[in-house]
Amino acid sequence: MTSLALIEAAAARLQGHARRTPLLNAPLLDRIAGRRVFVKAECLQLTGSFKFRGGWSAVSALPPEIRAKGVVAYSSGNHALGVALAAAMHGVPSVIIMPADAPPVKIANTRAYGAEVVTYDRDTESREDIGTALSTERGLTLIKPYDEPQVIAGQGTCGLEIAEQAAAAGISEAPVLTCCGGGGLTAGIALALQARAPGLTVHPCEPEGFDDTARSLAAGQILRNARPSGSICDAIVTPEPGRITFPILQRLCGAGLVATDEEALRAMALAFTHLRIVLEPGGAIALAAALFHADALGSDTAICTASGGNVDPGLFRQALDRFA
Repeated sequence: MTSLALIEAAAARLQGHARRTPLLNAPLLDRIAGRRVFVKAECLQLTGSFKFRGGWSAVSALPPEIRAKGVVAYSSGNHALGVALAAAMHGVPSVIIMPADAPPVKIANTRAYGAEVVTYDRDTESREDIGTALSTERGLTLIKPYDEPQVIAGQGTCGLEIAEQAAAAGISEAPVLTCCGGGGLTAGIALALQARAPGLTVHPCEPEGFDDTARSLAAGQILRNARPSGSICDAIVTPEPGRITFPILQRLCGAGLVATDEEALRAMALAFTHLRIVLEPGGAIALAAALFHADALGSDTAICTASGGNVDPGLFRQALDRFA
């Protein structure tokens, strides 16, 4: 299982390969939120999201003779990109299973990193079944997007950086809002902060209608979403919390927050206007929660992850139109 030691080992392997992303602040965002808001800009990470951390962690942890046979992963896009680039940097083949309705930019960039892309219908087919079959048929190692200890450990390196950057900014107590799908980033950050900055409490953030983690935490058991798709926040739409991640979230996280697709678009526009960073909807949901829903947290400071920036130009233009 994932531990601080596993996260620290992942951080050592990532040294010199991943970027240390900045913790940004803008006074005009603070004014909108009614509190100080610090943004961990993982949209500036390699491949445009935090997922490179987990992809590199998992690929680099494989024994060389196993890694040489290649890897397979399933993803709506960001995990696909992270694993594809990590595999390419290690000189090994990768096969990525992606929904046919994934953003075209994510499919194109995954192929550009050298991966073989296999598409599927997320409403009628199981990516897990396809991944298991390809792994068996071709002798590939399956790297799951969140229910995998080495992936969680890689995402936890983001938490190590948040702990250091918050301390440098004089922040010892604050909610940390994370964009949450299956819970790999949220679990990894929560584990890192428990050890390094226990005054920083993690709160998962999700789009309205796909708040399986928030509902599961409130119910004390894993609950599924009613439908597999339907939000523009494609990067964080998952059926339910992970079997490995959920117990970590139960133990370490506070209540989940929910924001609408429209609020995610507004957050994207505000992030570009005031921070000059590009976010995709799923990567903006924690900022949306910090800007529009953080009153319930009762804190004068909030930290949030800007977890990804792989957005199609047309959708990004829709977001910017909020300020037209």
